Amino acid sequence: MTQVKTIKTVSGRGIPVVGNDIDTDRIIPARYLRCVTFDGLKDKAFIDDRAQTQGQHPFDLPQYKGANILVVNGNFGCGSSREHAPQALAKSGIEAIVGESFAEIFFGNCVVMGIPCVTADSDAIKQLQTILQENSQASITVDLEAMQVRCEDFQTSVSMGEGSRQMLTTGTWDTCGQLMTQVDKIRATATQLPYIAWDTGVVVTAE
Repeated sequence: MTQVKTIKTVSGRGIPVVGNDIDTDRIIPARYLRCVTFDGLKDKAFIDDRAQTQGQHPFDLPQYKGANILVVNGNFGCGSSREHAPQALAKSGIEAIVGESFAEIFFGNCVVMGIPCVTADSDAIKQLQTILQENSQASITVDLEAMQVRCEDFQTSVSMGEGSRQMLTTGTWDTCGQLMTQVDKIRATATQLPYIAWDTGVVVTAE
């Protein structure tokens, strides 16, 4: 039976993107909102910033290839509420984000996708970014149970709203997973509805 996905820790390598007020148009430009599926956003995160830095953006540097934890500064994800921004990051391999602060709608979009966004103070974020700049292979873990981020010998406390944290750690963020775990109950309820022919999957009109 399908099970909901709980997210209690995310481990891997980190990628630092430095700067405050990085908005969703920089994360994924508006011209990409026309894509039919989010799969088309793979490798498009920060594409305009990457073009301007001529291959020196962290998302282009080979030492960060495969990194799955993004470390950012303040007010990350501000601007448009487009869901394409966290989707572009997810399609690029990002599984968690550590920052000073996040725009509210961006944060909410991440949580319902199963991407933890935790916050730490400015000094801690700068230390994390420095570690990752000096050692791109440093291991990093976002721990939602201990509410800590650990990177090599450095660790710091992080924050997240308790409701969002519980959604991730209990799996209630995973609405499709929850639905699939209740298939038997859904099937039983459907058999009691006069306008559903469950065996054929055809919706019929009750007379």
